[in-house]
Amino acid sequence: MSTQPLIDLTANPFALFTAWMSDAEASEPNDPNAMAVATSTPDGRPSVRMLLLKGADERGFVFYTNVDSRKGGDLLANPHVALLFHWKSLRRQIRIEGPVTQVSDEEADAYFASRSPMSRLGAIASDQSRPLDDRSTFEERLKAAEEKYGDGPIPRPNNWTGFRVAPDAIEFWQDRPFRLHDRALWTRDGSGWNVTRLYP
Repeated sequence: MSTQPLIDLTANPFALFTAWMSDAEASEPNDPNAMAVATSTPDGRPSVRMLLLKGADERGFVFYTNVDSRKGGDLLANPHVALLFHWKSLRRQIRIEGPVTQVSDEEADAYFASRSPMSRLGAIASDQSRPLDDRSTFEERLKAAEEKYGDGPIPRPNNWTGFRVAPDAIEFWQDRPFRLHDRALWTRDGSGWNVTRLYP
């Protein structure tokens, strides 16, 4: 059997998430904060893609996007998501479900300013998820943005912001031999949490 201890059901789920993320930062070759983000339209058509987690605390889990993108449209029309972190090097995963709200303008501005200048210019030049007639069109728009802003400040576009997932369910999973995996589910109960271990 695995020497990994069983998941501690007395743990605070945010503290456990932080501990597992710290382990992933030490063991994953790149992007330990990568996660699958699943959204759906109001009529239930799902869509999923990989994004990077950019903030996590007891208020929730934050990522950023262009609100005119497909996921942005989904989030505005149906503000509920599922997140999945999978760390192959650790043989662990975390599933998170909950409603989303937009972060404050101040938070979005601060994170946007922390990005590299080229990433900020790319956000301005890109009509994310929209059809692109030719790659050169995007490159021309990027060059035009470079010329416009030069070495000066690069403002955050109005259609680019962050979303915070306030979890109402967090499931921790870790591999054990013979598919006898260890799973534990925390579900929101008012201001507290209920927790139970799940069958593999």
